[in-house]
Amino acid sequence: MSQVVLDNVTKVYPGGFLAVDRMNLRAEDGELLVLLGPSGCGKSTLLRMIAGLEDITDGDLWLGGKIANHLAPRDRDVAMVFQNGALYPHRTVRGNLSFPLEIAKADPQMVRDRVVELSKALHIDETLDRRPGTLSGGQRQRVAMGRAIVRQPSLFLMDEPLSNLDAGMRTELRMEISSLVRALGVTTIYVTHDQIEALTLADRIAIMNRGVLQDIGTPAQVYNDPATAFTAAFLSSQQLNLLAATVRTPQNQFIMLDFGTHQITMPWTDPRAYAVSQHTGSQIIVGIRPDALAPMPEGMEGPMFMGRVRTLEYHGHEWLAYVECGIPAVAVPEPPDPRFRAANGGANGSKTRSMMRRLFNSDIEADETPSGPQPGPNGLGSHRRADLIVRLGARPSWRAGEHARVAVDVSRLMLFTHTGARIDPPRR
Repeated sequence: MSQVVLDNVTKVYPGGFLAVDRMNLRAEDGELLVLLGPSGCGKSTLLRMIAGLEDITDGDLWLGGKIANHLAPRDRDVAMVFQNGALYPHRTVRGNLSFPLEIAKADPQMVRDRVVELSKALHIDETLDRRPGTLSGGQRQRVAMGRAIVRQPSLFLMDEPLSNLDAGMRTELRMEISSLVRALGVTTIYVTHDQIEALTLADRIAIMNRGVLQDIGTPAQVYNDPATAFTAAFLSSQQLNLLAATVRTPQNQFIMLDFGTHQITMPWTDPRAYAVSQHTGSQIIVGIRPDALAPMPEGMEGPMFMGRVRTLEYHGHEWLAYVECGIPAVAVPEPPDPRFRAANGGANGSKTRSMMRRLFNSDIEADETPSGPQPGPNGLGSHRRADLIVRLGARPSWRAGEHARVAVDVSRLMLFTHTGARIDPPRR
């Protein structure tokens, strides 16, 4: 087993493109850590630096308690599984599985025994004498996993190994990867852009965007208590409702979130009340997951929005409603483009101050340029059509075009500054 520590690791490509910005990350012994983020966010670059396939521009990489910046890939005791499997086409499945052990000059009988045992665990024992070109995509990926596992390395690196497979095969292999990795107890860093893979596989998830670490925690922590608006939006199976609201405290009796056409109140007994009250008179971003909204029957009272059902979508197991309420929606705040920062001072220049203070502290120094949309004359920028997305379950209670009363679960509102940082105190 091996502990992986990245200490202020930065990667700048020729031409000044900043791919990874001062990454501080730790994968504990035996942990399955998932790197999650959109395409181009730097997660595969980070994986390749750990493997030794990319040089580190700045910062330190520690593997098993030893500095590894200048270790050759073969000296890192790392096995990597790629998106396309990368098998030897001229060798059979048996030959592909045994190759790493043959190179290590292992005992031939031990090699044969281990290959047979592993092929049974991966359900590819009937394909041992076939070549990769005759296998399905799922079978090839199983062989690639087996070739990585067979020599029992101290660290597994998996770069989107399931992205080329159909939905059913991804689910099946996802379960096999989880059980195999945990049975072996090997530290694993797994890259994906699929939130379902991340939530179901990970011991912890590290969310990245534009080379910046946005959040890290257990699947339950990052989903239920995200540190940034980007994390909350990226981990939503349906689009997250992000709305602009002004904080008010009428006669100090309660906290009001003023959406313009609608108002939602929070009592002072709410544990987030004091932190939110510090933004009185300012606009904030309110995140609401579709399952925190529900139809409110006539005659019932409580926090709600009112509007018209614009359209309904059928998703098989549930319906989604899009409700026009006249509330301005905002885009997800993002950190500045790395290319801009690199061009204005490089990885260590004044334009590349760490984003971590922004992510976990809503107080921004006056001389710093805030990330995300900037306030315009009327407050938060990037306003767009405001359709509330509401989950209705298997039987919709609304029809397109009719009036709708939308109940709001205030306890599940997620509150962010205009930079996207969580307002209420983050988890400890």
